[in-house]
Amino acid sequence: MSAEVKNKTVLKGGEWLVKESSPFETFIPENFTEEQLMVRDMCDQFLDTEIYTILDRIDNLEPGLMKSLVTKAGEQGLLATSFPEEYGGLGKDFVTSTIVNEYLGAGHSFSVAIAAHTGIGTLPILYFGTQEQKQKYIPKLISGEWAGAYGLTEPNSGSDALSAKTSAKLSDDGKYYLLNGQKCWITNGGFAQVYTVFAKVDGDKFTGFIVERGTEGFTQGPEEHKMGIKGSSTVQLYFQDCKVPAENLLGEIGKGHKIAFNILNIGRLKLSAAAIGGSRRALTNCVQYAKTREQFKQPIANFGAIKHKLAEMAIRVFVGESALYRTAHWIDEKEQELISSGKPFNESLLGAAEEYAIECAMLKVYGSEVLDYVVDEGVQIHGGNGFSAEYNISRAYRDSRINRIYEGTNEINRLLVLDMTLKRAMQGRLDLMGPAMAVQKELMSIPDPIAIGFGADDETLFAKEKKLIAGLKKAILMVSGAAVQKLMMKIESEQEALMNISDMAIETFNAESVLLRIMKMMDQRGEAACRDHIDIMQTYLYDAADKVIKSGKDAINSFAEGDEQRMILMGLKRFTKAEPFNSKEARRRIANKMIAAGKYCF
Repeated sequence: MSAEVKNKTVLKGGEWLVKESSPFETFIPENFTEEQLMVRDMCDQFLDTEIYTILDRIDNLEPGLMKSLVTKAGEQGLLATSFPEEYGGLGKDFVTSTIVNEYLGAGHSFSVAIAAHTGIGTLPILYFGTQEQKQKYIPKLISGEWAGAYGLTEPNSGSDALSAKTSAKLSDDGKYYLLNGQKCWITNGGFAQVYTVFAKVDGDKFTGFIVERGTEGFTQGPEEHKMGIKGSSTVQLYFQDCKVPAENLLGEIGKGHKIAFNILNIGRLKLSAAAIGGSRRALTNCVQYAKTREQFKQPIANFGAIKHKLAEMAIRVFVGESALYRTAHWIDEKEQELISSGKPFNESLLGAAEEYAIECAMLKVYGSEVLDYVVDEGVQIHGGNGFSAEYNISRAYRDSRINRIYEGTNEINRLLVLDMTLKRAMQGRLDLMGPAMAVQKELMSIPDPIAIGFGADDETLFAKEKKLIAGLKKAILMVSGAAVQKLMMKIESEQEALMNISDMAIETFNAESVLLRIMKMMDQRGEAACRDHIDIMQTYLYDAADKVIKSGKDAINSFAEGDEQRMILMGLKRFTKAEPFNSKEARRRIANKMIAAGKYCF
């Protein structure tokens, strides 16, 4: 860790909304180390040589195949990236493990198996297990000898995970817990050796257990037939007086929610990483197809409508990656800070992920929706061929859809963004009151026509873009503050308005992330080398302003009326004013850059 990193103050979760961020303290993918670039290339090569040549075999659930691929990934060290060396891991930082998730994320069903194995299949034991449990399970899991799975969801408890019915009762001799119940949608369930399973002790104490394959009373159902990720093993688990040794209790009795929800924070960020990686691969396929597919005696890549699609895909991928690594590095820095203060490894990473739970929720929503957009437009670019199983874009389209559902549905995550922000403000963890009052005071003042116009006298680089970002943040504070004042305790039931405000926050966080990335790139490379990247940033900001206005108007109109409504709408217009911009030409330049390169090249 550099002296520069040690000496700086890391923003707390949610503080980006009320504090200005420095581009020089923002981590960007262009600053990957040589070792991180090697890890990235190794992941790409693994997909090319081991996965893409057998995708149909994987989708057909060939017996033993997926487990053998997990083992092979383990042999190459791809499962051990961020695990401690004392258990056979490589001990790398969180950014490096995020790179692995991103660049293995384009492997369709294989990516799902790997993400589940290294995440929810292994991390509960690493973070909450006893030393004996860690020594027994972690080395075999990160080597790929064993595979891991996670049993939380039940037929009648999805998003409401704590309503699970599976029960656990300590045997009379105190040696076993007897589990009874059912789990569904268990990824890797058909071949895993180790399962983290949640059950209620004595009917109400939500608790985690480690259950091994072959345990008496533990059986599994047949493989599910799914719309997508067909090669991912998905089964139901059944427990009938399943005898789990008492020493396999995971964590504390009644504290299972801490395991479930803390693991989800990390899982959401890593799902976003995988979705961005999948989006990049799909986009490259679309660029190559558009260059070779001819209509009207020329490649379809020559047409403006196709260029618009390719460019918009690239913009969303680049922006998603910007927000992803900005957050991953924050988590990395917070983890190091907590370790330096004396916290053990497991508490440090869990604490760091919890600190940025708001950002992880936003990343999950945006990343999954970027992938959905890219594969949907990818099918459109392929035309009728996109509907054929012979073209991989159809598999990518089917596989993408699940991402908006698991790791918490996108609706749940949108609701969490504002809920967690407001709760942190009430707990004193996040100062929203001061900035919100300042915005309210500004709203009541008479605006300076020069200061709010396009002729503002600040001529420094990206001054207008920085001012727009500041305005978007003010718009969020204004709308959310007005909603809280108006709705009070009823706000939790106004889910539409909450999701509108969360969409404002997601757009603004992404817009600031990509602006910071471009500012840092230009400082390091110069303007000439960043012209196409500047096009990406300016196009995204131009569109983000309109999206924030739309979401803000929908929220305001749902709870305000009369003079109050008119005043807040005027403020919204004032804070989201964006300068006219020729996005058509910018998109054409972005597309032309990729067409010339024959791939996503940003």
